[in-house]
Amino acid sequence: MYIYKPQYKNSNPRGKQIMNLTPKEIVAYLDNYVIAQNNAKKTIALALRTRYRRMQLDKELQDEIMPKNILMIGSTGVGKTEISRRLAKMMKVPFIKVEASKYTEVGFVGRDVESMVRDLVVNSISIVKAEQEEANKEKMENYVLNKIVEKLLPPLPESASESKKDDYQRLLEAMEKRVLNGEMDDKTIELEFDKINIEFNDTNLPPEMAKVQESFSKIFSTINNEENKKEVTVKDAKSILKLEASNKLLDMTSVNAEALRRAENGGIIFLDEIDKIALSEKSQGRNDPSKEGVQRDLLPIVEGSSVTTKYGVINTDHILFIAAGAFHVSKPSDLIPELQGRFPLRVELESLTEETLYKILTQTQNSLLKQYEALLGVEGMNLIFEDEAVQAIAKLSHRANELTEDIGARRLHTVLEKVLEEISFDADEHADEEYIITSEFVHEKLDEVVEDDDLSRYIL
Repeated sequence: MYIYKPQYKNSNPRGKQIMNLTPKEIVAYLDNYVIAQNNAKKTIALALRTRYRRMQLDKELQDEIMPKNILMIGSTGVGKTEISRRLAKMMKVPFIKVEASKYTEVGFVGRDVESMVRDLVVNSISIVKAEQEEANKEKMENYVLNKIVEKLLPPLPESASESKKDDYQRLLEAMEKRVLNGEMDDKTIELEFDKINIEFNDTNLPPEMAKVQESFSKIFSTINNEENKKEVTVKDAKSILKLEASNKLLDMTSVNAEALRRAENGGIIFLDEIDKIALSEKSQGRNDPSKEGVQRDLLPIVEGSSVTTKYGVINTDHILFIAAGAFHVSKPSDLIPELQGRFPLRVELESLTEETLYKILTQTQNSLLKQYEALLGVEGMNLIFEDEAVQAIAKLSHRANELTEDIGARRLHTVLEKVLEEISFDADEHADEEYIITSEFVHEKLDEVVEDDDLSRYIL
């Protein structure tokens, strides 16, 4: 599922359908997971569609079209992260979410901003590798099967008679079926495998230092390079040999090259809590290394620059940056002017109403109510929420947001946990029973807590 031209062999054919999604279809997909916030959905859907359009143009024109980075403004829990996360999952593009507040200015102890680009490359490699493993699934399965059967049924000597070979072939076919069916999973076999070099993916290390670290790892691995022999069950052997098959059958040079290309042309970096590095006029610490200095370090990354990674150099010109923040203490204009200009698209997300909270509980795919019903269903309990009870939960959650800090839809988690705490604890005693949650039950559990300001702050 990509938004690129199908230039890579063994690409997932379903991706060709996904990359042609119109903005309306993208918004319709998001409606299954995020209620309201139509402006934000439209803005991000257009940004993704524009990236697809760009990839259909001539190379010369492609290089001229820069992504329109987005700044989303809204309180916590209104859907900022969920919108981006769901889109990245649907499109299968390289995507990472980072918090701006964890970075420090170059020269100070902490993570430097270039590490977010290296994280994006690692994420891209995992996507491409997973696709190639899926494309080579049959070869990998045959490799694993042959290795296990060879241990369970050692091959005949070349001098064996034809009748012995025919009998052996029948036994071999029967053994393959038993391994595939899981009948041999509890049997123990001895595996020989080379020591696996540990791959260091500390993206905060400079690439030169990472290469030195890898060199030391290779040196130590060659000092003691004898084969490991270990007795494992057939079930465990399948997992071990799958990793071995992946290392032997996949061309990691091609995987890395394709991953770099995808990260450059389709990568998305979601920069959360950007308001935490903005300095308001009232702020005393104008030279705080975790704030204005970080903004200046971010600027070349967002503008477009080359970042060296252990897999190669990546250009950030066409990476889409989506920044988000609540901006309660500061405002977008408190960011340095150069950085403001690099986020031309701004969208404000609305606070959640009582009606919106009700829809989140009832209309979203895999909603919280469905999750709790499924979890308690494991204990044999049939949990049922009356519609009036759901309305009461939404109303009391909205009320708690008004009386204390507004944490949006996250309030539903704490409220539902409070309502179902005792039921969940005693679920094993209600196996094969139907338990109906009524509005009276919800009010009994929550009314006192919501209205008592002190209790609400500590419990909800």
